[in-house]
Amino acid sequence: MIRIVIADDHEIVRSGFAMILNAQDDMEVIGDAADGHEAYNLVAQLKPDVLLLDISMPPGESGLIACEKIARDYPGTRIVILTMFAETDYLFYTLRGGAAGYILKNSSTAELLEAVRTVAGGEMYVTRKMAASLTEKLHDRTPVQDCDPYQVLSNRELEVFRSLAQGYTNKETAAKLFISEKTVEAHRSKIYAKLGIESRAELVHFALKHHLIDI
Repeated sequence: MIRIVIADDHEIVRSGFAMILNAQDDMEVIGDAADGHEAYNLVAQLKPDVLLLDISMPPGESGLIACEKIARDYPGTRIVILTMFAETDYLFYTLRGGAAGYILKNSSTAELLEAVRTVAGGEMYVTRKMAASLTEKLHDRTPVQDCDPYQVLSNRELEVFRSLAQGYTNKETAAKLFISEKTVEAHRSKIYAKLGIESRAELVHFALKHHLIDI
């Protein structure tokens, strides 16, 4: 039996996927979470075989940071990113953070079940809709540009970057990410230096350009 936890900030999404998974003879949803912090605590408590994890779960900790933490601390739980973002950069970022799978929310039920069974069996799974772009990027020999945020920023720096770009203050960002305000300030300084930006306006422009925030 594959034991599964679902993490998504929308209750209706969690319920829908739980119905699909629980209908399978070899699967059981044993818990659900509304943000990354809850997901981490559930994995620590329940030790599921698979975690279905959404990337964007405001206002709590996002799936981006939770993925890295869970993969590091609980490698026995295989993480499948469940998202609407059909972008190769997000795919690479989450795989770098320890995810074992990446599937889109508009994928078929059959593909969802295949992804869960594949990663539970110890293999990687990337949605068919992005497999071609993944192969293309793996074979791309073009040097990485210094301004690529997915390459030059750490996971935590990228999370701080997105929060600031969305208009949160240092204090609000600190509370949201469970870190100190001084740590946020330190990350902000490093982000500005790495990306060659000097103001909040430039930060927002950069975030929009690289699809790090929605408008």
